[in-house]
Amino acid sequence: MRSYLPSALLVTVVIGLWELIVRVFAVPAYLFPPPSLVVQALQDHAATLAQHFGITMLESVLGFGMGSLLGIVLATVFFHVRAVKESTYPLAIAIESTPTVALAPLLILWFGNGIWAKVAASALLCFFPVLVGCMKGFNAVPPEAVDLFNSMGGSKAHIFTKLRFPHSLPYLFAALKVASSLAVIGAIVGEFAGADKGLGYVIVTSGYLLETPTMFAAILLTSVGGMLFFGLVALLDKKILHWHCAED
Repeated sequence: MRSYLPSALLVTVVIGLWELIVRVFAVPAYLFPPPSLVVQALQDHAATLAQHFGITMLESVLGFGMGSLLGIVLATVFFHVRAVKESTYPLAIAIESTPTVALAPLLILWFGNGIWAKVAASALLCFFPVLVGCMKGFNAVPPEAVDLFNSMGGSKAHIFTKLRFPHSLPYLFAALKVASSLAVIGAIVGEFAGADKGLGYVIVTSGYLLETPTMFAAILLTSVGGMLFFGLVALLDKKILHWHCAED
């Protein structure tokens, strides 16, 4: 708990200054609501916001899972088949370099206005960090370890499953932490492009109606969702790779 104390104090100070400045300078609530109004909006729309929060997190989890699996599979294929890597890796870079907000309308057109367009947007943001992390981990194995496996008659399959993949796990979990936050961003961007539910939908409609406290409440829940997701992946990292975390 002591490690979180400085952050908690900083957040408390920022919220206090925010409330004070807005009150002293009489800033209109539709421009910049004080924290007290944001909390009030959370209370007034708790049930509705909880429903939209659940939908966005479902999209994020599904997108995270699909994108991460795609990244691991592609990294494995790229590592073993150089021709596929040379021909496909530039395409993966091009897709990742294209802003998701530009691709989101296409995803809505292809997958419809339901959940799967948002899952696809989330997966697009997730797969590339996992792909890069896995490839880095596969290639980071010490040559002497590979030589040892070869001297003991280990096949390529044994070297990959018993040496390269376990050695890549710290790199993989580092990438998964990044992807966990990107998953929520991708789902929100997909909801911006077209949705009738989810926190992105709440943010857009609240902006149209100038219900800024509700918009801030939805943005806050988005941040909370991303932090919870990141924390869950970090917890799995510590549980699964406790030996590596202990070395850190």
